[in-house]
Amino acid sequence: MTSNVILTVLTISQQTSCRWKDYFKIALNCPAVKEPPVITSQPEPITAFASDDITLTCEASGKPTPTFRWVKDGKELDPSNNPDLSVSPGSGTFKVISEDNPINHYSGNYTCYASNELGTSVSNQVHVRTESPPTQQKEKKVKIKAEEGESVILQCNPPESIDPPNIHWMDKRLRHIELSERVTQGRDGNLYFSHVVTADSRNDYTCNAQYLKARTILSKEAITLTVSPSNSVARSRRPQMMRPSGSHSSYHVLRGQSLALECIVQGLPTPTIQWARKDGELTASRTSTENHNRLLSFGEVSESDAGQYKIFFFKMNISQNELYAPGETVELDCKADGIPRPQLTWSINGVPLSDKDSRLSLEAGTLVLKDVKFGDTAVYQCKAQNKHGSILINTYVYVIELPPQILTVDGKTYGVMEGQKAELECKSFGSPRPEVSCPRVTLATGGSLQISNVSHGDGGLYTCYLPESNVSISAELKVLNQTVIVSAPLDLRVQRGTAVVFTCIAKVDPELDHQLLWRRSGQKLIHSANDKKYTFEDPDLTVADVQDVDEGVYTCQIITRLDMAEASGSITIVDRPDPPSQLQIFNPMDRSVTLSWTPGDDHNSPVLEFVVEFEETEVETDGWEEIMRVSGDTHRTQVSLKPFLSYRFRVIAINDVGKSDPSAPSNPHSTPAAVPDHNPLGVRSVSVDPDTLVITWEEIDRRNFNGPNFQYKVLWRQVVGSGPSWQYNFTTAPPYEVPDVGTFTAFDIKVQAVNELGSAPDPEPTIGYSGEDAPKDAPMVVGANVLNSTAIEVTWAAIDKTTVRGHLLGYKVIILVGKGRRHVEERMVVQTGPNEEKKVVGGLRPYSHYGVSVTVYNAKGEGPPSDPLPIQTPEGVPSPPVFLDLKSHSEREMMLHWGPPTHPNGVLIGYQLRYQQSESPQAKQTPSSSSHKLDDPTITHRTLTNLDPHSQYRFTLAGRTGVGVGMPIIKEGFTMLDGVPAKNISLLAGETSVNLTWVSQYRHMNVDFHIQYRNKNGHGSWKQTDKLNLAQSFYQLHDLEPGSVYKLDFIFSNKSFWKTEVRTHGTGMEAVSANFATEGWFIALVSAVVLLLLILLILCFIKRSKGGKYSVKDKEEGQVDSEARPMKDDTFGEYRSDNDEKRTASQPSLCDDSKLCSEDTHLGDYGNSHSAKTEVFMDESLASQYSAVKDGAEVQERSPLNPASATPTNHGLPSSVAILD
Repeated sequence: MTSNVILTVLTISQQTSCRWKDYFKIALNCPAVKEPPVITSQPEPITAFASDDITLTCEASGKPTPTFRWVKDGKELDPSNNPDLSVSPGSGTFKVISEDNPINHYSGNYTCYASNELGTSVSNQVHVRTESPPTQQKEKKVKIKAEEGESVILQCNPPESIDPPNIHWMDKRLRHIELSERVTQGRDGNLYFSHVVTADSRNDYTCNAQYLKARTILSKEAITLTVSPSNSVARSRRPQMMRPSGSHSSYHVLRGQSLALECIVQGLPTPTIQWARKDGELTASRTSTENHNRLLSFGEVSESDAGQYKIFFFKMNISQNELYAPGETVELDCKADGIPRPQLTWSINGVPLSDKDSRLSLEAGTLVLKDVKFGDTAVYQCKAQNKHGSILINTYVYVIELPPQILTVDGKTYGVMEGQKAELECKSFGSPRPEVSCPRVTLATGGSLQISNVSHGDGGLYTCYLPESNVSISAELKVLNQTVIVSAPLDLRVQRGTAVVFTCIAKVDPELDHQLLWRRSGQKLIHSANDKKYTFEDPDLTVADVQDVDEGVYTCQIITRLDMAEASGSITIVDRPDPPSQLQIFNPMDRSVTLSWTPGDDHNSPVLEFVVEFEETEVETDGWEEIMRVSGDTHRTQVSLKPFLSYRFRVIAINDVGKSDPSAPSNPHSTPAAVPDHNPLGVRSVSVDPDTLVITWEEIDRRNFNGPNFQYKVLWRQVVGSGPSWQYNFTTAPPYEVPDVGTFTAFDIKVQAVNELGSAPDPEPTIGYSGEDAPKDAPMVVGANVLNSTAIEVTWAAIDKTTVRGHLLGYKVIILVGKGRRHVEERMVVQTGPNEEKKVVGGLRPYSHYGVSVTVYNAKGEGPPSDPLPIQTPEGVPSPPVFLDLKSHSEREMMLHWGPPTHPNGVLIGYQLRYQQSESPQAKQTPSSSSHKLDDPTITHRTLTNLDPHSQYRFTLAGRTGVGVGMPIIKEGFTMLDGVPAKNISLLAGETSVNLTWVSQYRHMNVDFHIQYRNKNGHGSWKQTDKLNLAQSFYQLHDLEPGSVYKLDFIFSNKSFWKTEVRTHGTGMEAVSANFATEGWFIALVSAVVLLLLILLILCFIKRSKGGKYSVKDKEEGQVDSEARPMKDDTFGEYRSDNDEKRTASQPSLCDDSKLCSEDTHLGDYGNSHSAKTEVFMDESLASQYSAVKDGAEVQERSPLNPASATPTNHGLPSSVAILD
């Protein structure tokens, strides 16, 4: 295999003219002669990093001494005026020190100018490049998996810099990765494996980039390479170029420059590379090779080096070293590839083969040695050679005599996929070579057992043995399921910028590990931390931001150690079609044109149809409207047009993705005017008011006017025989109103379209009517026939339609509901059709008076009703009684109480009562029924006796008239059993109360009982609750003492039916504080207060008997008691009359101080009083006021607090309880 490299050498010639100094040397030696400036030291291009200094040199000679200036990127730069620059005196050289200034803004093109009075000399333009030192970017860890024998590339991708880095691949111990013909480092810094072996597996492949000028070394993220062994890969693989790609490449080089040509090849085994010049001889003096012949270098390229260079790959296989027994036949197989095809020669221990030995023969590169002997033990060489070079490989033949033995390991397990070929090894050795035997099958060469098209039935244990010895081995064959892809990637059609997901789901034998690989157009897709284009998440491959370069076939490969399955999908970029172009109008006619256009790019999605749109140009419209659609393969179509319109067209293409943008609009096209094509539709009369004809129609669309001055010609004539001549008028819009035409008169009407050029065809007339009016007559001969108690049949004569004054819609039967001959406003209306003359009216009430009228109606309303015809419906059966209540007072009695029917529907003459036993498993006798006929319609209750206490009864009650029995009311019930005491009594105690609940038994009568209770500790006597009833189900005992035990006794019918005890919550009070009213100090205090009150009363009586009554004048003249005054304002609740304030100082008394007496109170009044009230006011001293009145109402009126309702009556005596209050 070869790859061509074309080398072109470019020569740049330069003429050098002689300086003027050469012609005026004598003059130059004279000091007085002036010299023009000459650049003696040129500036050099500089590449600098942030930590570097920049020095631009510019030296020049001349008389007088030249002055210097610099131009940077076309602008003047004066270094002397820049304090950040250091300038050499008398020189144009300046320096930038990085420690003081950032140097990045000094990047650019510089030119030095040296000038004196004789002229200006210009230096070479130099470029200064500045850059920050390269930095390491954050990377993801890269893990690569490969099978043994595959080629692998480990990419370095160092940060870009103007200073190309030196690449070193090292491990984590900073030891260089060993390079060889198989493992090569390319000039791009990547590490290339011609093919990988399992020993290449490691997790510390680290690319170190050394930037010399930046004095920086960056270590990339370590790469993990995992190589899995595989027996599915072919033993050999033809060489292929890895770098450079393609079959040829070209280089253009300037003469004198150096050049290196690189060639890195993959293959198994590792190919050998040789270089050759196609159009001449490749001399060693002009070139050199490096990196295991992968690099061809030229020191200084000259024109003679230009030409074509070839790379030759040699690949050679030879049989492995083997042990042989005397007498065996040895076959040494040697194969080699190359262009041109190499010739093979054999030698033994370096000596070419001799034709004298008849045991030796050569067949197509295979050396056959028969009947080997011990002397044939040697090293055999196979040499492959063509005009480009040669390659030699050694193999060893060892002839030895040993006892028979099997060399293959015992107990080996072979796994193979169903349908594949299985090969079980059984290598043996011996002298003479033993015969190997295996049951079931025939052996292949070398003792291997081969089974083609393996099935699961072939699995099992196999034994290989030597028949003449006891030597044997066993091997197990496992037949596994083939790997099958059950969900393959799809062919996807997507738009740019979207993300697509390929899914690859496979069914793999559980005993096999598998690996999923993805390829695009045959190239393996590798995960890259810097490129997020591909995301690998088994079983999915996500391709992000799909662009045109991502189109292609994507293949998923499910690889196991025994087989491989693959399936492919694809990505096709689709998009909306491009808009059509070159839209043109052809063949213009009065009512049509032909449009043609050129379709745009459909972007891999065929155009389904084209939409032709139009726009009117001379009027304001809503925009573009669709006029027609054509198929996607049509590029020319005829469009129908309407007269008197101006059109502009455009075309839109549609595919599965969407609509294209519209094409550029066509030139305007106008159609000539014409007469209207058709008349308006829906001509009809919509007359409402009498004596008026209103004609309306559906308006014609503006685009159908066909010409200017469009109008509607409205025509009408009365329908009388052929009718009078047509009358007409013109209007521009409906409706059109014709007055004074009579009520509900028939007319022939029609509407015709007219424009400036003429009229549309004469339309067909239609019938229309002027406005209706309400009917003026009522139907005649109205009769009624009673069908039954709830229905009648009403009849009438047909109305004269001339009196309807409109379209007859029907008749209305009016039923007036009343009592006797007096009709009330309540009525029932039944409508009929226009052709009916009788109607059955149902739903009437029996034994009721009705009035029947009939009226006719049209769209305008009803006419007058006929005279009411009185009728009476016959008697019927009554409605059910309003209610039915059941009450039981004993086990065998039931009282029924009911309400009479709401609607007797006749004369109520009594009731029908029926009752029967319901079927019940508790019933002790056969169910029986009874019936009672009650002839008194006024009774509303009945008591039934001798009922079965164990049965449930069904009671049916219905009213009776002379016609029969009405609808019944039905109710079921039990008799109540004799009462029994409550059961399931529950108690819940609190601190001062006990809650009691109980459950009464079903059907038992409500019985009364009571509860007796007392404190168990002996305080107090038995207490008894009020009468309780079973229906209550709850009661509360309150006012109990906390922390006490109470005895409870439940009494029913003067007998105890349940006794219990209950303890209240809390702590009991001590005896001392429980009853302080029995203490001696309290009794003495109360006695003293009572005695004091008696003494005060006696003194008051004595005072009154001595002094008599006081006059009002004496009270006014006396000095007012200073202590009594504030009491009116300061004492709460005290009653005081105006006379109290008129007491004088000359009348002091105990009664005044204690306020027990008043001026208008007499002993006689006291004795005759009906009530006595005592009010006690507790201020700083104990005081009381007594007042007695003859009339209690007067006291109530005078007391602001109405003490009559709050203070108990003491019959004129002081009360100790009141005082204590």
